[in-house]
Amino acid sequence: MAGLVHIIGAGLAGLSAAVKLASQGVRVSVHEATNQAGGRCRSYYDPTLGMTIDNGNHLVLSGNHATLAFLDKIGARDQLSSPPNADIPFVDLATGERWTLRANDGPVPWWILDPKRRVPGTRARDYLSILRLLRPPEGAAVGDLFDRSGPLYERLVQPFLLAALNTEPREGSAKLAAAVIRETLVAGGRNYRPLIARDGLSRAFVEPALRFIQAKDGTVHFGSRLRGLTFEALRVAALDFGDAPVALENGDALVLAVPPVVASALVEDLKVPTEFRAIVNGHFRIKPPEPIVPITGVINGTVEWLFSFPDRLSVTISNADRLLETPREELAARMWHEVAAIAGIAEALPPWQIVRERRATFAALPDAEALRPETATHWRNLAIAGDWTATGLPATIEGAIRSGNRAAELITNKV
Repeated sequence: MAGLVHIIGAGLAGLSAAVKLASQGVRVSVHEATNQAGGRCRSYYDPTLGMTIDNGNHLVLSGNHATLAFLDKIGARDQLSSPPNADIPFVDLATGERWTLRANDGPVPWWILDPKRRVPGTRARDYLSILRLLRPPEGAAVGDLFDRSGPLYERLVQPFLLAALNTEPREGSAKLAAAVIRETLVAGGRNYRPLIARDGLSRAFVEPALRFIQAKDGTVHFGSRLRGLTFEALRVAALDFGDAPVALENGDALVLAVPPVVASALVEDLKVPTEFRAIVNGHFRIKPPEPIVPITGVINGTVEWLFSFPDRLSVTISNADRLLETPREELAARMWHEVAAIAGIAEALPPWQIVRERRATFAALPDAEALRPETATHWRNLAIAGDWTATGLPATIEGAIRSGNRAAELITNKV
């Protein structure tokens, strides 16, 4: 059994590692450089809107088993709401068409035989082309294997993979796309029902995790920035937080769950992804009209997904580097024009907020896998965690939590 485990970073990777270790009776000490936990998955009070919003609209799917197990452990699964079936409405802003994708729960996709359930303009045999993505050759991009013309790609594959990879699918890693498709589309509708944190990401993922850690005698330190590591032989010997070094005794260990640029500065010769993609979110303070569903896919718009909350409408745009320099007022007006059309709202632009995450995820390109480090390092008491590590998935909540679980397992087995 490990001694004291220091976990650097209180994003979901660090929190999941801490929760798993604490649940096994291991003492943990979490160090977070900022004054809040959650990293890129958190809520905050926005004075412009006068309400608490999320820094991004993160989507969890019902097949994200590590995520659901994490929520079960911290007693927060009830914070996610979901439709009873994998019914996802779409609207095409170019044509005005609306339809709902209605997948059946089981792994045999009989829904594609029903024109009222599948994507308009597609035939049942078109869906067989998705199988080409499941066993991609090394280094292949999605565009190398999939015909990017036609309604199946434009109205299902492209929006689905764009959200999952946060990278233009035609250049995105076919290996990562295959991993997502195997766990969702191919596994049946019961595995891709959307799960939404109706009361905010922090109430679902962060606050219950912090309470769990502290209830297990773990400690959480905010404003605690790790500045350096001391290595001796095959172990980390000390941590530098700017004051006196913190020595690691025999049996103590370290989980480094920080962004890749920070990890590479702390650990010499650590390979990390170096190219990133942005995500842009817009929030509008307005009571959604009735009836409106929790999530709507948008085709041929700037907006890609529309989320409905009790007190606001929010939108997400992936692979959004092109929008980083767009004036905020212009972007808000463009978003609202589309949101109003989708939701059938005649009102003028309500109070709004734009949140731009410039380095939201690593770019899920074919060569990215070679730069994603494994959890294990050649230092026996050091493990690396984060959605950018070699999880086999794109940078998602599920990937972050799996990485934290893997780091915790490694530490308990090696130390």
